[in-house]
Amino acid sequence: MDAAISNINGKIWLFLDSVLQWDLLIDMEQQLTIRVYHQDIGKYIMITFVYAKRSSLDILELWDSLYYLASDMELPWLVGGDFNVLLNEEEKIGGLPVYPPEYEDFAFCVNSCELFDTGYKGSPFTWWNGRPNAECIFKILDKIVVNSPFQSIFPTTEAKHLTRTGSDNAPLFMTCGDNATTFTKPFKFLNFWTKHASFMEVVRQNWQADFTGDPFLMFKQKLKRVKIALSKWSRFTYGGIIKQLALREDVVRIKEMLFEE
Repeated sequence: MDAAISNINGKIWLFLDSVLQWDLLIDMEQQLTIRVYHQDIGKYIMITFVYAKRSSLDILELWDSLYYLASDMELPWLVGGDFNVLLNEEEKIGGLPVYPPEYEDFAFCVNSCELFDTGYKGSPFTWWNGRPNAECIFKILDKIVVNSPFQSIFPTTEAKHLTRTGSDNAPLFMTCGDNATTFTKPFKFLNFWTKHASFMEVVRQNWQADFTGDPFLMFKQKLKRVKIALSKWSRFTYGGIIKQLALREDVVRIKEMLFEE
């Protein structure tokens, strides 16, 4: 690493290789944006590094700056870092229920800027409050989002949540490639499962870990076991009902489109 820069309040630091051609475009308290020339593909790429403040009023400045960048964005664009806010209520486990206004502004900003989550590997959450058992809280506060031009150039963009060391936030490690991505079908929890007589027994039998140690890793192991078990149980118990529901949803969408026309 031959160059180092920080934003105006020293909360964001970049360490850059000397062979990298870059220009500093925006330097703010909550974000630092640079334009990088990618020699291999012969194109410029915009990268915005984020470290958001906790105040809901202060963070509005961050959203405004992203709106400004997106207004005439034609280059491949990546935005990543610690946003200090959830994108939806599913990104938190434990503690008090999530209040929708806490994440609606962030979700609206991401959608309006035509950015989308690249997905991740590793631990499901990036932040832990460090407390055990009933007081334990997990959140996804750190993420990487990109626009369509970026995804077109790097279709195998992948973010990995690394192990937390010396911080309550997990580091993110991103890799990019040019080969087509094979997406894994996401796990979806269906509320009607809970009404089945055998549901709780399936959860109870699989909510266990093979080791003791970091509560974060134990929670991940338990969650993985339950997800696998419920997926198999659902296929055996309900058969093709998921496919039937999907077909019915498509029919409803078609009817709505015809009605609107």
